Amino acid sequence: MVTLLEIIYEDEYYIAINKPAGVLVHRTNLAKEEYELLAVQMLREQIGQKVYPLHRIDRPTSGVLIFGKNSEATSLLQPLFPTAEVKKFYLCLVRGYIAEHGLIEQPLKKKLYGELQEAMTEFWRIDQVEIPYASSSRYPSSRYALIKVYPHTGRMHQIRRHMAHARHYIIGDSTHGDNKQNIFFRTTFGLKNLLLHAWQVEFTHPFTKNKVRLEADIPSYFLEIVEKLSLQLPNSD
Repeated sequence: MVTLLEIIYEDEYYIAINKPAGVLVHRTNLAKEEYELLAVQMLREQIGQKVYPLHRIDRPTSGVLIFGKNSEATSLLQPLFPTAEVKKFYLCLVRGYIAEHGLIEQPLKKKLYGELQEAMTEFWRIDQVEIPYASSSRYPSSRYALIKVYPHTGRMHQIRRHMAHARHYIIGDSTHGDNKQNIFFRTTFGLKNLLLHAWQVEFTHPFTKNKVRLEADIPSYFLEIVEKLSLQLPNSD
């Protein structure tokens, strides 16, 4: 059975999808995935046209992923993604209570090794909760926060690594997260996914000069956890 990608925006120059968790953007040297799990190949087959990915989001991360439909459109927008001209907002669930607003400025190693690069991540608290369940042996209850995140820079696994540095581990992160929390959510709520979602992207269209604002629906497994924890969802504004 062919899985159809959810298209959330399309014009003659660009097309955007709500990438499912578990789908890689394209084949890399680090992850030689099966053909059907590559977003670029899946979309090419779905619309019958070659497309060019403009940016990346991690395989376990869901959300907005934008492609160019030709080389000119790609060359005009792709260089803007590492800059403030393209704003990318994520949603994630993290361990612990968190400040209402904060900025994490912690250099990160390039591709997880090698030289350090400047990295900056801004976040806003949407809601937080304390539940009467012990997720570790230290406390009889557990605290969590739903936050909106804006990575000012685009380093590999930046949000996941910065949240880990702040000890606000993203729930479901098997690489940089807290294994005790991941096990707790898997056994208590049946969660098998990373709770990190590329929610919104904003940019000025290179051809029409109009402001484009894309939003990807939050996946059902993420919504189920939010509901079970009685957390308030963010407004789209």
